[in-house]
Amino acid sequence: MTWWVGRVGAAAIPYPVALMRYAMIMAGGAGTRLWPMSRKDRPKQLIRFIEKKPGGKRAAAKEEPGAGPGPRSLLEVAAHRLEGLVPRDRRFICTAESYRAAIREELPEFADAQVLGEPAPRDTVNAVGFAAAVLQKLDKNAVFAVLTADHVIEPEETFRERMDLGFKLVEADPQRLVTFSIKPTYPATGFGYVERGTPVRGVDGVNVGGKPIAFQVERFVEKPDQPRAQAYLESGSFSWNSGMFVWRASTFLEALKKFKPESYDGMMEIQAAWGTKKQRDVLEKVYPNLPKISVDYAVMEPATKDRDGKHHAKEDKGAAKKKEDPRFTVCTVLMDVNWLDVGSWPSYAQTIEADAQGNRAAGAGQSLIVSGKNNLVVSAVKGRTVAVLGADDLVVVQTEDATLVMPRAKAEELKTLHGLVDERLK
Repeated sequence: MTWWVGRVGAAAIPYPVALMRYAMIMAGGAGTRLWPMSRKDRPKQLIRFIEKKPGGKRAAAKEEPGAGPGPRSLLEVAAHRLEGLVPRDRRFICTAESYRAAIREELPEFADAQVLGEPAPRDTVNAVGFAAAVLQKLDKNAVFAVLTADHVIEPEETFRERMDLGFKLVEADPQRLVTFSIKPTYPATGFGYVERGTPVRGVDGVNVGGKPIAFQVERFVEKPDQPRAQAYLESGSFSWNSGMFVWRASTFLEALKKFKPESYDGMMEIQAAWGTKKQRDVLEKVYPNLPKISVDYAVMEPATKDRDGKHHAKEDKGAAKKKEDPRFTVCTVLMDVNWLDVGSWPSYAQTIEADAQGNRAAGAGQSLIVSGKNNLVVSAVKGRTVAVLGADDLVVVQTEDATLVMPRAKAEELKTLHGLVDERLK
């Protein structure tokens, strides 16, 4: 056990942190719904366009160590959100191998070994499994947080407190799979939901202000229609699924073996070769052939349903049942924060302060909006001006070599347009 001075809550306090705490940020998305700023060589997580925090407030004057002035990238924001929670040398990024150089340039505090490069995108269960396999080889007792580079979260102190609780829950019971859920503010149809069950007891921090914030998970629900989303909001027992987790690396691999053995077998091959001369060859051979599926579908949903420990993804007929079948407890920690998934231009607009007409402008260039309302204008090129006259509800984004003009309501169709643009512009 090592004593490490961290900042969780209002004051810096010394507390014992086992050497097992790690974090992995998933940063492999292409960001096609943020074209034309998001490109193959500089995807959304590396664009320096986060200037203000949700609710229109500018970033606090106090900067985290290593945070530079001016706009920051989503990945930089995600990395520095871990200050005071996980030491820098235990933070990892899982991303496309093709983004490695750009990420090292953007975040030089991450050593090359802390960037886990995927040779092909195989969805979140394999990104998490990859990290679990590597971390378990580094530290057999590793407990790690899974985060994404898509989120803007405020206040950060609350995020750190809740994430610290997630670590404590796993450290108290290594068979726990902990997810984080967001208190819903409207009946969203674009997010999955988590239904909270009975409160968790016996761990310091599970109650705040006399109310529980850690619960057993009753079930996961995929993106609902509007009536069901409204019913979930009104029930008070459902939260948005944030896509953030904490678990022990060895426990996640046990769950992977039970519920998605094809991925587990691949991860064991990768783990065996990791740190040897065969590392790259094995990764490039195995990883692209792994089944493409999300961690929610592959592990979290079946683990929640598997209350009697009898679920098997594959089981030979007539085979004797193992006496010790792994069991998992799926929990959720409620995060009462402002949480924004920056995956499209309308969601990005929420990071920018609006004027009296609901217009929002950003970028190094100039923007001029007259007789219009609820527009987003991003003028990314210094010395250029984008002007909008007499238009409402538009998204206008200008870069050096491309200009996007679309109604806000068409934002989800941007992927289709992206597929049609010249390859050099993707």
